[in-house]
Amino acid sequence: MTDQVTKARTFKALHVPGRPIILFNVWDAGSAKAVAAGGAKALATGSWSVAAAHGFDDGEYMPFDLAIANLERIVAATDLPVTIDLESGYGASPDGVGANIARAVQAGAIGYNIEDSVRESGPLREISDQAARLKSARQAADRLGIPAFLNARTDVFLVAAADQHGSLVASALERGRAYAEAGADGLFVPGLADEALIARVAEGSSLPVNIMASAKTPPAARLAELGVARISHGPGPYRMAMKALEDAARAALI
Repeated sequence: MTDQVTKARTFKALHVPGRPIILFNVWDAGSAKAVAAGGAKALATGSWSVAAAHGFDDGEYMPFDLAIANLERIVAATDLPVTIDLESGYGASPDGVGANIARAVQAGAIGYNIEDSVRESGPLREISDQAARLKSARQAADRLGIPAFLNARTDVFLVAAADQHGSLVASALERGRAYAEAGADGLFVPGLADEALIARVAEGSSLPVNIMASAKTPPAARLAELGVARISHGPGPYRMAMKALEDAARAALI
């Protein structure tokens, strides 16, 4: 338990605006070992990649028990801090989310992502509803004595066209404030790629900001200049690895 607390504190300290922690997302114990060997300071799962590697679609279609078992194998394979992507929390209610977070922390997680999309229909949850879910998640980890990093993901930019993103910065920041009050440690804004908008979010957020790297986002050095504190890669590493595997198989099987 003491080791897990130390890892949690170490992980939180890595979130520095201007000197972002870079998370090259993993999906199983093997990929965790590979990324650790590459020099990672911490490891993060990506729900899309984990689901795909186990034959499921993203969107909480992968059984929660299997997601936890996979987390346990990753934690056992590395000495690095491990944070898990738990999508919407796998719970219909705040209490359900809290119970699931407790299981993830007990399995060794020192952080977790929870998003504000509604899995059944796609749109965003009401701010008060999501804040209640995050508060329950925060309290669950705290009861176990682990200062786990709650990365509150808002999908305001994912559910809108890029030409609408400028008008959504205020909405994202409003959600960030509410999520911070509920106990979040970070604000994750996937889908945001415009430099000026990233700078506005980073400047206006009281929480360290997480950007998901993609072909459309600025390079890591520029994201650092814009005030980003965390850069994750989502499904990119998995897709890269599977493309390499497919290409190698095609060459070998001709």
